[in-house]
Amino acid sequence: MKKALSLLLAGVMCVGLLAGCSGQDSGTDTTDDSTNTETTETGNKQIDTLRIAFVPSREPEEIITATEPLKQMLTDELAKLGYDVGEVDITVGTSYEAVGEALSAGTADVGLIPGGTYVLYDDGCDVLLTATRDGLSIDSDNAKDWNDNAPTEPTTEQVTSYRALMIAGPSEKGQELAAKVNAGEALTWEDVSSANWSVANSSSPAGYIYPSLWLQENFDHNITDLPHAVQSDSYGSAFARLASGQVDILCTYADARRDYEDEWTGEYGMTNSIWDDTAVVGVTPAIYNDTISVSKTSPIMDDDFKAALSEAFINIGNTEEGKEVIAIYSHNGYLPAQSSDYDSERAAQEMIQSLNSAG
Repeated sequence: MKKALSLLLAGVMCVGLLAGCSGQDSGTDTTDDSTNTETTETGNKQIDTLRIAFVPSREPEEIITATEPLKQMLTDELAKLGYDVGEVDITVGTSYEAVGEALSAGTADVGLIPGGTYVLYDDGCDVLLTATRDGLSIDSDNAKDWNDNAPTEPTTEQVTSYRALMIAGPSEKGQELAAKVNAGEALTWEDVSSANWSVANSSSPAGYIYPSLWLQENFDHNITDLPHAVQSDSYGSAFARLASGQVDILCTYADARRDYEDEWTGEYGMTNSIWDDTAVVGVTPAIYNDTISVSKTSPIMDDDFKAALSEAFINIGNTEEGKEVIAIYSHNGYLPAQSSDYDSERAAQEMIQSLNSAG
């Protein structure tokens, strides 16, 4: 992982953009080459295929199944807004970077990506919307507060940011660190560096960037300095490793334990609840929510279609049926976004890049 962000920001583009993703659509005969659309008998503009890519923050098959209704919802909403879409194609990227690369290359039109991924690839994509999500019953800088007040519950407050947590598992080392935090003692670099860590890929805010900043602020080290860190391909596999004791600490978003509560005692075979077996040992500052971003190189993406897409997603997020679909990402709705909303994310990534370059 060392130098990963530096390489990404230098513009290295990898092959294998999206699992199961076909090459760029050649389009149809058009009356407007800038949008690759034609006018239908209804007076609407015709879009042959709208390609949407999701990052693999949940199991890919779970995302594909949960978002199937989104295809018809988008088709219906866009028809009201002047666009007849022939097909909505939903794929899950092989990695967060793969979706960013697909947006940059124009092989995906729309991406549901974290702020960290957007910032890395903002030369190739524009942010349209930011997600809102239910707030949580705990929002503290202090790890012990999260443990004393567990389990974490949702609230009705809608928020545009979230926390990342460092969660210790049931392994001997994990319990040792949890006991120290719950006793009000400060962890040392020796404590955290002796543990086995699960991290996400280098563009994940909750799984990599902000935990690295937490390490820097508290111990003058970052993730690349951890001698025992492995990258998990999804949070599901990360929690499975935590349950089995393969890792002692995982980096994840604040409500992840709510999402994997059933798997903990089911698929992962644990006897105790996830709240009894795990504890928070670190908390990051607030992270701005996920984005809906669009490709700058997609032939169908002009200002009018961007405006229609934004309105369609906002409308979907305002319905109960739509909320059920976007809940797969813990989204509850969408609000218009602008690039400057993610300036703090840019600052975070610049710091990580600097740390990696110096390391």
